[in-house]
Amino acid sequence: MKAQHAQVESLQDDNERKYRAPALEKGLDILELLARQGVPMTTSQMANMLGRSVSELFRMVLALEFRGYIAAAGDGRDGYTLTNKLFTLGISQGSARVLLEAALPIMKELTREVGQSCHLVVPSGDQIVVVARVESPMDIGFSVRVGYRRLLVETNSGILLYGHATEEMKSHWLPRLQATASEAVITPFLQRSEQAAQQGYIESPSDFVEGITDICVPVAGMQGAIASLIVPFIKIKSQSASQAEVLERLQLAARKISEALND
Repeated sequence: MKAQHAQVESLQDDNERKYRAPALEKGLDILELLARQGVPMTTSQMANMLGRSVSELFRMVLALEFRGYIAAAGDGRDGYTLTNKLFTLGISQGSARVLLEAALPIMKELTREVGQSCHLVVPSGDQIVVVARVESPMDIGFSVRVGYRRLLVETNSGILLYGHATEEMKSHWLPRLQATASEAVITPFLQRSEQAAQQGYIESPSDFVEGITDICVPVAGMQGAIASLIVPFIKIKSQSASQAEVLERLQLAARKISEALND
């Protein structure tokens, strides 16, 4: 029986190899690596992390640059970064397009009411990605660019999304998160996600920018939270809404988006 089982596994391996596309796999490896790292990487750095030679990746890097999927950093740093092309392809899909169509008018109304910018975040693998933003109507404001990514475990939005996810989604996410973060990071992340689920929102100083308070609320879908709506709150002397009022109106905006999606 063991020999027969080994033979079946061998045949399965042969069939898998038969349908492999090495060039495509190299290209996908590069894109996934740049997405995970979030910083510019040279061809030699990519080769080192992927366990390949520079010559193996050189032509693939040029092809990806020519097709617009990656670009030279252009900010004085060496290496390549992802462009927004993959993101643009992703949001052209039906569910993402519907989300944006429902959210953008409500987000614009929100920014006019509170005098702050806002942005919309969705999960993407073990990361969060900003899919929409509306600038503050004030002369001074803070915003995050569309396409911005960070690891789920590193952001208030990620904590909120995990806390409001279904148990099925959590069981799918957790192994991915544990593969990219230490237990010292995962444990407080899980604790904070439970608190966020009980409270219904997150109101916390930004981990990345001094003077910013992230106010995050979930956008509910048919099965748990599908997005996080965020106001990166800054205190402006001439502002029209207090922090408490911003939270209240942000929650109302998230409910409006959820209702538009579920009609």
